[in-house]
Amino acid sequence: MELHEIEVIIEADGEVKLQVRGLKGPACLEATKALEESLGSEVLNREKTHEFLEAPSQEMQDRQWQSGG
Repeated sequence: MELHEIEVIIEADGEVKLQVRGLKGPACLEATKALEESLGSEVLNREKTHEFLEAPSQEMQDRQWQSGG
């Protein structure tokens, strides 16, 4: 099982930033979906890291397929 983390940064002006590490491909979008919804704000900017552009591992692809992602 691969480890990943989601760092939540709240700026002084109230802006919230999420930084995902350890997930490859679009899995990070699924991992932050519920958190983004619970914050109740629309996403103003989304910056993709080098990990987003990498292919996910076979284990992660299998889990995404099984969950309908």
